[in-house]
Amino acid sequence: MRQAWDQSTAEVERTLELELTLVSDAIAMVASGASPRVVIASLRFGKALVATASGLATEAGVRVVPLRRPDGTGTDIAVEGLSDA
Repeated sequence: MRQAWDQSTAEVERTLELELTLVSDAIAMVASGASPRVVIASLRFGKALVATASGLATEAGVRVVPLRRPDGTGTDIAVEGLSDA
C-alpha cells in the first residue's frame, strides 16, 4: 500500500508543478503584451493554484481571475491585463 500512496503523491506533485508552469507561462504572455487574455482550462488543481498564481500575477503587473466551471467540477484560471478591468 505504501508504494501506491507514494506514486499517487508523486503524481499530484508533478501535476501541480505542470499546472503552475502553465499558469506562469500565461502570466508571462499577458505581461509581455503577447496576448491580452489567456484562459487555462481543465486544470486539476486550479482552485489550489489561485493564491500562488495571484501573487505571481501581481508581481508581473497582471491579474488572475478564477473561473468556476458551470458544472461545478473545478476552477479554471484566466490571466488578464490590469486595463481589462
